[in-house]
Amino acid sequence: MSENTEIMKYVPTTCPYCGVGCGLNLVVNDGKVVGVEAYQRTPVNEGKLCPKGMTCWEHVHSPDRLTTPLIKRDGKHVPATWDEALDLVAKKLKEISDKNGPRGLGFQTSCRTVNEDCYIFQKFARCGFKTNNVDNCARICHGPSVAGLSLSFGSGAATNGYRDVLNSDLILMWGSNAMEAHPLAGRRVAEAKKKGIPIIVVDPRKTMTARIADTWVRFNPSTHIALINSMMYWIIKEGKYDKKFVEERTEHFDELQKTVENYADCEAIHGVPLATVKDLAFRYADVKNAVIIYCLGITELTTGTDNVRSLGNLAMLCGNIGREGVGVNPLRGQNNVQGACDMGAYPNVYSGYQKCEVPENRAKMEKAWGVTDLPDWYGVTLTEQINQCGEEIKGMYILGLNPVVTYPDSNHVKAQLQKLDFLVIQDIFYTESCQYADVILPGACFAEKDGTFTSAERRVNRVRKAVNPPGEAKEDIWIIAELAKRMGLKNFDLPTGNAVWDDMRAVTPSMFGCLYERMEKPESVIWPCPTPEHPGTPILHREKFATPNGKGQFFGLEYRPPAEVADAEYPYTLMTGRLIFHYHSRSQTGRSDMHREVPESYAQINIEDAERLKIKDGEQIKLKSRRGETITHARVSDDVAPGVVYMTMHFADGVNNLTNTALDPLSKMPELKHCAISIEKLGGN
Repeated sequence: MSENTEIMKYVPTTCPYCGVGCGLNLVVNDGKVVGVEAYQRTPVNEGKLCPKGMTCWEHVHSPDRLTTPLIKRDGKHVPATWDEALDLVAKKLKEISDKNGPRGLGFQTSCRTVNEDCYIFQKFARCGFKTNNVDNCARICHGPSVAGLSLSFGSGAATNGYRDVLNSDLILMWGSNAMEAHPLAGRRVAEAKKKGIPIIVVDPRKTMTARIADTWVRFNPSTHIALINSMMYWIIKEGKYDKKFVEERTEHFDELQKTVENYADCEAIHGVPLATVKDLAFRYADVKNAVIIYCLGITELTTGTDNVRSLGNLAMLCGNIGREGVGVNPLRGQNNVQGACDMGAYPNVYSGYQKCEVPENRAKMEKAWGVTDLPDWYGVTLTEQINQCGEEIKGMYILGLNPVVTYPDSNHVKAQLQKLDFLVIQDIFYTESCQYADVILPGACFAEKDGTFTSAERRVNRVRKAVNPPGEAKEDIWIIAELAKRMGLKNFDLPTGNAVWDDMRAVTPSMFGCLYERMEKPESVIWPCPTPEHPGTPILHREKFATPNGKGQFFGLEYRPPAEVADAEYPYTLMTGRLIFHYHSRSQTGRSDMHREVPESYAQINIEDAERLKIKDGEQIKLKSRRGETITHARVSDDVAPGVVYMTMHFADGVNNLTNTALDPLSKMPELKHCAISIEKLGGN
């Protein structure tokens, strides 16, 4: 490090990994990021960071960063100038749109980049090509949260903040391994435990989070609705539900009551003894304030939206909505899952969840953006776009995503991308997906741009530029604005993140009061925040729900099994999840020292299964599904039940060679959490 401390500086920003939104300082010396120091003033993490946060800077100056545009010529990617690359992208996208119409292109943006990138990207798709075929990777993590919470409560966002768990009398965590996936949210749960607040974890696997619980309830994978319905049956039967709340603030209780009559004892489905179900139900119902925290264990299933609505049913049944210490709170896995959806990078809404089908919304956007004829139809979702490659969809623009690793059925994704007439990928590394691209555009990472991330508690946190992008790489809003210029589009002269944000605020009532100036404070602003004077809204639905009539909506939801269950040919159930030392496809964490902690994939299998198959801990095994196979190492453990196997999502040629593309009919979420596999022993290391 240089001895000239005058050129060393701290740049406060937001962690680029999970959706907790931890504040940190990037340490910059001689124009390079050289380290991280925790930001002491933020109320989110209070000067604490997890292993990923502490190493989040290590990929910034990686020697294999993309530094120049690349164009595929004769099957190989070769360097090109920005003019060559941008001219080609604009030309090809326009040609495809002119020939095939607005449904001929697909646009996919990342939940890992800033709000401002997501907003200008969807604006470019809609203004330039009159298409709603724009989506983000929340589709394959929390799409059911947006859909389910919107149907139940009228808003698809978490109802309460992280710190609010300290006001609860009981914490019910369902399908969430927060201690690994969201460690600083998990820290709040640990604080609550220290305070004496009971913690119940409901999860098929004995996770790190289950280990800190006062009570861990193991149930059969993907049987959430049956278990929740059984809980609600006993709460209603014993008169333990909040009659006043149900009568005054909800509707369709009769439908719920009729449905749960069939679930008094369904241990044969969910595997939990009746006495345990009753205890779980009554402990939740008997306390004054109970909070529900959930994650991908609930959402990544063909029943994902119904699973979320079931948790909404349970919370409303006991009046646990609209005050401190209660609520239904999804933990977002990526840093900007909430924000990408908020910004309108979705096939049926503009920013602030303003529906495209509503004529007044389209008219407002057309006036603000200086265009006409914005489409009213529901666009094609992320995984459906992959299915349509080469047929309805001829060209695709992917910003910051690595679908070859992170989407279900990797072999299918690879085959589909090859069918496109034209594919452009904008990223910071040459990922596994880049080999299929016709043009690769080098963008800027979180340390090289100004903008915002929105955390799972709806807090809009500032991201600040600390250093310049490497080589000829450019900030992403510059790239999109340059393409818009070549398309002849107006109102894209937005040179800064603040300018893009103000463009969004002007058409988004729920965020109009979220000014950059207000976000300079460590606590920032929590939306809804309709005016510059508004204090923000940490707790939703205090007086009424956000539904059209202000009433919470009960739903009578029947259990249905996963799309694919274990059978004689594929006798094991595969589950997926996260690992504390890695982040999604490892394009960032794989370039930090932390990757050494777990450098390759593994599969957890139960001790009984391992003994029967004569598999020893650490031995190579082959897992096969109806879609593909993967070779990995066995970790023999009783953390998973007999007949169940667990793998993390992070590795190439890993779990997504096996996973199922079957979709939730409402949110179009693929069933990443459940598929049938076989296991074959290959031998020692």
